Amino acid sequence: MRVHIDAKVCEGHGRCYVLSPLVFAADEEGNGEVLVEELDSPDLIAAADLASKNCPEGAITVSDGA
Repeated sequence: MRVHIDAKVCEGHGRCYVLSPLVFAADEEGNGEVLVEELDSPDLIAAADLASKNCPEGAITVSDGA
């Protein structure tokens, strides 16, 4: 599984890095950035899914990587 943030859509609400700090962090402008693109454990997948579901802009995509 892989995770991606669309920087053009992200408005910096910070829910991703507050809810899932193992996967996301804040960049220098307060927008979310991905720390771990390859989600290789159930915990990381769950954290990325939680952030994706709570992103107001829908800027986070979790995919199978194919």
